[in-house]
Amino acid sequence: MEFIDLKAQYKHLKPRIDKRIQVVLEHGKYIMGPEVQELEDKLAEYVGVKHAITCANGTDALQLAMMVFNVKEGDAVFCPTFTFFATAEAPAFFGATPVFVDSDRKTFNICPIDLEKRIEETLSDGKLTPKAIVAVDLFGLPANYPELERIAKKYGLKLIEDAAQGFGGSIDGKKAGSFGDIATTSFFPAKPLGCYGDGGAIFTNNDDLAELARSYRVHGKGTDKYDNIRIGMNSRLDTIQAAILLEKLAEFPKELINRNKAAANYEEVLKEKYNTPKVPKGYVSSWAQYTILSEKRDSVMAEYKKKGIPTVIYYGKCMHQQTAFNCSSSKKISLPIAENLANQVFSLPMHGYLSASQLASILG
Repeated sequence: MEFIDLKAQYKHLKPRIDKRIQVVLEHGKYIMGPEVQELEDKLAEYVGVKHAITCANGTDALQLAMMVFNVKEGDAVFCPTFTFFATAEAPAFFGATPVFVDSDRKTFNICPIDLEKRIEETLSDGKLTPKAIVAVDLFGLPANYPELERIAKKYGLKLIEDAAQGFGGSIDGKKAGSFGDIATTSFFPAKPLGCYGDGGAIFTNNDDLAELARSYRVHGKGTDKYDNIRIGMNSRLDTIQAAILLEKLAEFPKELINRNKAAANYEEVLKEKYNTPKVPKGYVSSWAQYTILSEKRDSVMAEYKKKGIPTVIYYGKCMHQQTAFNCSSSKKISLPIAENLANQVFSLPMHGYLSASQLASILG
């Protein structure tokens, strides 16, 4: 059994994906070819925003967001401690200081109450300038954006949605990728919408931010290809990946239904046995992972392994515990909910092609 079965997905989409790739091979426009613009248009339509700007990967998308907002040394960027490294790596790359925030006990996402506490502490300390909040749609569930947007407005902070895991999720019909001042996503193969290499995108309704992002992703270019008006980066999505994503995006709504059916089956059987993920009223998760908690994690995972069922730990160490961020300020931080999650979480197989027999095997 595969943890994420990309082979089953490809088998289902093979004729369409192969045809798309063949078209690219025939026209030969491998970088920023016509499929890239087609994909950006369809991504923007799906998410419900004016602009979708593709790039080379999800980490670049976050870094481009930092560049657009001129995040720099002396700035504080607030982000969850229970997340993938790239979330905190992006502001640190530009010399800013990630200020880590605890998790919500039920959703595992960034806790708005602790966020406001960290902002007040940073303001009181006076050493850093609060600049932005990066919220992660962890495991597919959008963060609490109504509350996060209130906090961002209160303190004059930029709000960045890291929707790398949340693409396809929503709050009251508003899609992940449409929250905050700017949103980012990843098309890493294991993501809900993934390509067969690497890729990413930025979403925004702001024309000026979109123009900046488009410039920064191609060496800070201006209207003239050879007149670069700012220092940028090289972060273009290649055309073959765009072609693949076009077919996968067309199929994505059906896969999302299947993911939610699988999650409902998991919940029905496992809710009495484990601490299962909770989806608040009005929210839809894209179930990048189905993650549960157990105080006996190692032994439970060993039992699944005996049955031939793969399990994975996302994430076994919080950001404030990482060697790269193991500074004196991080050592003093107490983020107990996130630390407890890191000690107990593990994820079960989740993808859009889980069969009834596979689910029965996992839940049997």
